[in-house]
Parts: sequence; structure tokens; C-alpha cells
Amino acid sequence: SYLDGDGDFRSNEVTKLRDEADIIITNPPFSLFREFLGWIVEATKKFLIIGNINCITYKEVFPRIQNNEIWLGTGMGRWITGFIVPDGYELYGTEARINEEGKRIVATNNCLWLTNLDHGKRHRPLHLMTMADNLKFSKHKSVRESGYLKYDNYDAIDIPFTNAIPSDYDGAMGVPITFLDKYNPEQFEILGCSYQYGDPGCHYSGQPWNVSVDGKDVYKRVFIRAKKLGVQNK
Repeated sequence: SYLDGDGDFRSNEVTKLRDEADIIITNPPFSLFREFLGWIVEATKKFLIIGNINCITYKEVFPRIQNNEIWLGTGMGRWITGFIVPDGYELYGTEARINEEGKRIVATNNCLWLTNLDHGKRHRPLHLMTMADNLKFSKHKSVRESGYLKYDNYDAIDIPFTNAIPSDYDGAMGVPITFLDKYNPEQFEILGCSYQYGDPGCHYSGQPWNVSVDGKDVYKRVFIRAKKLGVQNK
């Protein structure tokens, strides 16, 4: 085989190959994702790796996203075309298929690409409606009927859908973590996030913490503020 050992990335053999590489592209074990990312970063290598969507909020990941050291690639959830699986793996669900080459493919809706390779999508502005237009015309009934609710324990409004971000609001906003798939660093500033990493000024970083609305915890949120107002839908 190509390797003498078992292929563990922590081995001297694989670490030597890492040091010789220009770009690392792989699907690391999710249970070792934090350690694997640190292993790449310490070598200052360019990389493109697959992770679980929730890895965004890891304390080993989120600060690097916030500081624009790493970001999401082009593809999240079902936009990742899938994984080739062995013949014995059961194909089930609408996302499983056999391609024209006879390979068994299983797609997933909970993965993303994480990278430090720049790409055009990262600089594409998100076109949005104003707050007034969202309240009238949003395709989301909850936005039209309830508007933008403020958190009980943080000075920001909750944005339940990325496409409901108001283009003319200059305050802090809490958005779903999937917003980062659309994040343009020229358009928005990342202030922090809830859950595993937290928001500066609210609690000690690394301690679990959630924002709440009307006494109910809201699922993981990334907190942002617009840098440029007025990028609206045409």
C-alpha cells in the first residue's frame, strides 16, 4: 500500500505528508474534527474539508470564521452531491442513488465544506428586502404576522430566515447558522454566536448559552451587523 502505517493523521508518517502538501482535501472523522482542524492549521496549509453543519459553532472553528481566517466553501447540505459508499451499504431515502458509472451515492443534508481557499461566492452580495417590505411581502408567514422579535437576554432582533434579513437595519441581528453559507465579509460583520462559543459581552466564551424570545430558547444563532445598508432585491 501507499502507507506503511494505518493512515492515522496524527502519525509521524502522515504528518510528514501533510508538511509536504500544498493543499489538503479530505473528509475527516467527525469525532476528531476539532483535533484534525488544529492539525491542519498548525501547519498553515490551504485546505478544503467536509464537516458537520454544527461544527460552525465549535470554539475551535467559530473564532476563525469570525476573524475571516476560514469560511464555508461552495456547497452545504444537499448541495454537496454525495458520498460514494460500499456495495454492502443500504441505499434508502430520496437522496440515495446509483450513478451512471454504477457507483452507490448517498447524499446528506447536514454537511458543509470548510476552507481557507478564496472563491467568488464568498464575495457575492446577499440581495434583500427592506424591513418594511419584509413585513408586507415576505414569503414567510411568521415574519409577516409577528415581525422581528427582540431577544429577552441580548440586544438584537431575531431573524428566523436568512432571506428575511432586512437590508436597512443597522443593529445587531441573530440569524440561523446556515447564514454563513451566504456570508459576504464585505457586507456583514460577525459579532458572535450562541451555544457552544457564545457572544462577547454576554458570558464567558466557551460556556453554553442561548438567546431566548418570550422565555423560550432559540436554536443556535450567529449574531451579525450590516456593514453596508441598502443592498436590496431588484
